[in-house]
Amino acid sequence: MSFLYLKKKNCMALTQNCILNNREINHKIRRIAYQIYESNVNQKEVILAGIQSNGYVLAEKIKQQLETISEIKVHLCAVKINKKNPTEQISTSMAAEDYAGKSLILIDDVLHSGTTLIYGVKHFLDSPLAQFKTAVLVNRNHKKYPVKADFKGISLSTSLNEHIDVIFEKDNSKVVLI
Repeated sequence: MSFLYLKKKNCMALTQNCILNNREINHKIRRIAYQIYESNVNQKEVILAGIQSNGYVLAEKIKQQLETISEIKVHLCAVKINKKNPTEQISTSMAAEDYAGKSLILIDDVLHSGTTLIYGVKHFLDSPLAQFKTAVLVNRNHKKYPVKADFKGISLSTSLNEHIDVIFEKDNSKVVLI
């Protein structure tokens, strides 16, 4: 069987184009975990702040990988942002004093316009952090704000009409272009 056949088989849908299949997503997550480890090699603790819901799922997966490759203590933090109205109050599952002075990585599944990520960044700027980085699985090149992902799985140039959907399932995760 060819690689293309397997990729199509793992991302079946008539109206979707598969960008990444489960195996490729796992590879990207492992690579992101190594990059985070390399930039935090001197840290004892790191906070992975995942934007709910898919950003948090991605943070959990990165945490699993980080724990297998390093001795760094990894904490998860859920970040609740209203994506339709990001100027509303942002809440986190950790108190600000719990991540103060530590390295924090803000994580989301897709960086599209940068709106969600920039408001997430703004929220954490009120705390003195040892280091602050961002990570996404898919980086699209249509930003409204001057925000970038420090760690990214894949970068795509798509049209404004196209939508990227990250679907996390147990053994059949995929990234599709709709």
